[in-house]
Amino acid sequence: MKLSYDVKANIAYLRFHESHGTVTTLKISDEVNIDLAADGSIYGIELLNANQQLAEDHGRLIVESGGRRQEIELAA
Repeated sequence: MKLSYDVKANIAYLRFHESHGTVTTLKISDEVNIDLAADGSIYGIELLNANQQLAEDHGRLIVESGGRRQEIELAA
């Protein structure tokens, strides 16, 4: 899994695995897109206007997996 964040565009992208083919984007809302790999698995999640979406979490992306929690600070 890889998290990238573009400060200028205020876009966060959480990629779950490398793409091996065509990726299809599903627009969930004006601020969330989900990319699906050719096999139907989730390739990645894009958060537009990321720091506003994460305001409830004080501008942090919180990732919980396998009993571990990581908070990633995004620029305001």
